[in-house]
Amino acid sequence: MARPGDRVDRTAPRARSDMVRAASRWRELSGPQRYRLYTRCTLQAVVVAISVALSVSARTEWAVAGVLLAGAAAVVALEAQPDFAVGPTARWRRSLLVGAVLTLTAVWATAVVISHVAAERIDVEAARTLGMYVAFLVALSVLPFRRQRWWLLAALSVGSGALLSGSASGAVRLALYVFVIGVVMVGTTLATQWGLHVIDDLERAKAVEARLRVAEERLRFSRDLHDVVGRGFSAIAVKSELAGSLLRAAAESPTADRETVTARAATEIDEIRSLAVQSMEQMRALVRGYRDIDLAGEVAGARSLLSAAGCRLVVEGDPAEIPDRYREVAAWVVREGTTNIVKHSAASSARLTLHPTGMSLRNDGVEVDDSRTPSPQSGLRGLAERLEPVGATLDTSAHDDEFILMIRWENA
Repeated sequence: MARPGDRVDRTAPRARSDMVRAASRWRELSGPQRYRLYTRCTLQAVVVAISVALSVSARTEWAVAGVLLAGAAAVVALEAQPDFAVGPTARWRRSLLVGAVLTLTAVWATAVVISHVAAERIDVEAARTLGMYVAFLVALSVLPFRRQRWWLLAALSVGSGALLSGSASGAVRLALYVFVIGVVMVGTTLATQWGLHVIDDLERAKAVEARLRVAEERLRFSRDLHDVVGRGFSAIAVKSELAGSLLRAAAESPTADRETVTARAATEIDEIRSLAVQSMEQMRALVRGYRDIDLAGEVAGARSLLSAAGCRLVVEGDPAEIPDRYREVAAWVVREGTTNIVKHSAASSARLTLHPTGMSLRNDGVEVDDSRTPSPQSGLRGLAERLEPVGATLDTSAHDDEFILMIRWENA
């Protein structure tokens, strides 16, 4: 128990809160956004590591400062590139990029000046090393994002060789050295960009495929509806026209023929009613068949859908263990739960458990609040309404960053 004079350390709770918020933001990112953030941070970490290592080996204070300043500018330049942005590009990214480029240019120009005016050999060598390092950073963080990248790299290489070296042969060797290493740097960033573009293309293809499947299913249903019900409606229209003509003819016919014509019109009307009833039953059967779902089929479909979304589904138990009267609602639970995982989370794994007393569906990527009331937007409220007539109950909870959907049958 804390005494009145003791100081309360709030650092640990604040650190845990920051970690929780960071984990929450990470879960909210899509797969491509996570890969983009990971790629950018990896390149920035490489720049920082090389800058620290080079600064440790530097022999002069101004060289250490130049290396660290150039490394920081390169990190900012990578941060400002739209290709690495996780969210929408902010307005200040252009200002960051301009500032980073100016800083790198200033450090490089300073290295050139020192290499010519320094009296000590150690300062000359340090200036040349700093100038080459800045050129490599520019090739890694700035040039790959410019259209004329190779011409700019060639100009940077020739300029570094001519301005940093003290002789013609040394200038040629230095220019070739900077150009070769620069090609590697530019190629590394371009390969990274290519990987990001491939990920984006795959994500767009997945979205287009999903829309095409929905459109194909709608087309199939409309075609079935036309084939099943269209003929009945056409017959109803023809017979209605015939019945109307007979009734008009009956009104104009002599009294002796009026009864016969009226009876024929009544027969046509009875057939119209029969066709309407048949068409209604056919439509109900079509809709019922469209809506009927099978638990085993839904489990297989859930595994396939989640696998395509990058989530591994583990199934425990057998669909045959579910009591017969609960299998249809269990299938709806699997369908709705799988849809929620795909639409509202970035889960990497899920677990479906089936047993005679109930079922559960867990995933590790859903952002939920502390409320246990199903949200109408998530579809859980509609699912609870499906479960109520058969005496089943629905419960949701979140434990250790895991979202749990629990179903229990009647008297279980």
